[in-house]
Amino acid sequence: MIVFRYLSREVLITMSAVSAVLLVIIMSGRFIKYLAQAAQGLLDPGVLFLIMGFRLPGFLQLILPLGLFLGILLAYGRLYLESEMTVLSATGMSQQRLMAYSLAPAAVVALLVGWLSLGLAPQGVTEVARILNQQESLTEFDTLVPGRFQTMRRGSRVTYTRELSQDRSELAGVFMSETNTSSQSGADRGVSVVVAERGRQEIQPDGSRYLILENGFRYDGNPGQANYRAIEYETYGVLLPRPEVSLEISDREAIPTHELFGSDSLRHQSELQWRLSLPLLVFVVTLLAVPLSRVNPRQGRFLKLLPAILLYMTYLALLIAARGSLDKGRIPPALGLWWVHVLFLGIGLLMLYWEPLRLNMKRRRAGSLAHD
Repeated sequence: MIVFRYLSREVLITMSAVSAVLLVIIMSGRFIKYLAQAAQGLLDPGVLFLIMGFRLPGFLQLILPLGLFLGILLAYGRLYLESEMTVLSATGMSQQRLMAYSLAPAAVVALLVGWLSLGLAPQGVTEVARILNQQESLTEFDTLVPGRFQTMRRGSRVTYTRELSQDRSELAGVFMSETNTSSQSGADRGVSVVVAERGRQEIQPDGSRYLILENGFRYDGNPGQANYRAIEYETYGVLLPRPEVSLEISDREAIPTHELFGSDSLRHQSELQWRLSLPLLVFVVTLLAVPLSRVNPRQGRFLKLLPAILLYMTYLALLIAARGSLDKGRIPPALGLWWVHVLFLGIGLLMLYWEPLRLNMKRRRAGSLAHD
């Protein structure tokens, strides 16, 4: 029991450290992407942390299996390197017993991953979709930040305001620059620059919103040419576009798991099998990691790390490819993603029992030669 607690603690501590590092790396990249959209006025900066929080279960359901896989490799690799596994083997610790001990923390991780993939992750996607629906009702006016140039309409419009009232109803010191393009050829047709002393938002009966500018000028022309046209105005209206937000979330990711059961849609069946595959993935990668963690102290603990990661990436890539094929009807739902798990389960069992079988064959051969 002491050995079991020791091994489980080593695996879980290493897994937690590895998972935390992977989570920080992935979330940092996503947060920078969302932050860039907020800087462009596509998202309200106040919802960034909400979006990241609701997306956290979706990140963890993929990170935890990899974290456990690397945790077993690193933890057991250190024990082999420091000859602790040699001492345990001398006291009767076989590979099969080590595997049985490893499956206990794997079961805890699998339950957590199952909870995330079947419950929390779809709920998080639903909440993100709700936030995005709220963002669609916003306009360029609602996402303005005083003192900052913001790009809208995929870079064709730049907006700036020196001051903005707290209720976001009045602006002062407004600057807007828009590149005019041909609707047919997409060719550049010049630049329009609008400046104004003040501005306010006005909502029309059809729901469209306009920025009403007061006491300013509009300049139209082509950069590098002197034939600019200047127009002075007392009141000028500019249509406010809605931000085009895209966070790469599919609709089926938000469907509750209980609604996927019994569905005849191939997309729904592939989504259900994907969610069920993630906790199953935990047990299979544990079966792969235990024999791969066995290293010679002279070779170092990182010798098998790169091949092990490549094996894991192959496993995950095949799951994703099988999911895409199931979506398109290229493979039957009964086969689905399960053949990938069976394939790597066989590879894991082969690696687990290959070394004992090889040693037994070697001993028999040696005994046979001695008898002769």
